[in-house]
Amino acid sequence: MSPDFVRPTGARSDRIHHAVLAATAELLDDGGFPAATMDAIAARSGASKATLYKHWPSRTAVAAEAFGTMMAQALPLPDTGSTVDDLAEQVVRVSAFYDSPRGQVFAQLLAACADDPTGAAYFREYFLRGRREAIATLWQRGLDRGDADPTLAIDDVIDILFGPLIFRRMTGHCALTEQNARRLARTALGGVLPSAGQPR
Repeated sequence: MSPDFVRPTGARSDRIHHAVLAATAELLDDGGFPAATMDAIAARSGASKATLYKHWPSRTAVAAEAFGTMMAQALPLPDTGSTVDDLAEQVVRVSAFYDSPRGQVFAQLLAACADDPTGAAYFREYFLRGRREAIATLWQRGLDRGDADPTLAIDDVIDILFGPLIFRRMTGHCALTEQNARRLARTALGGVLPSAGQPR
């Protein structure tokens, strides 16, 4: 565990930590980030607010960890045998997620992170890191097959493909439909992997 995420240890502390995460996840599903106040988390989990602050530095931090935990297996990776098609399908899946009720929670948390740098660190660690690592795994499959470009930085590829979806989620300027997601994937992949052809 990073020094930035130090928390109390021991069996009792672990039980409290998991109970608080479960309670926070329920609150996020019930009413989004606005519902997950420290008072509400304490009441539902049975932990005191003082205990919460021993485990997390802020409300955003506990909500970010809970959200990352609940979403850990929510978006399985496609495996079509083609890197272009895999990436295009993942863009469609992520777009659909952002357009869902939990996508609204994502947007609320992301907005909260703008004013909470410590909470933002939790958001990157517990939500974003796992998703970026998953796309890196998909990219590595492409490198192994020979249909991905080894000269490209995977962080840039991820941001080019999925950054526009976050912008659309936050601004609402373009609907998060499957049609729009597939068009975005075609456009982005035409620049990222122009020699690999267009997604089917």
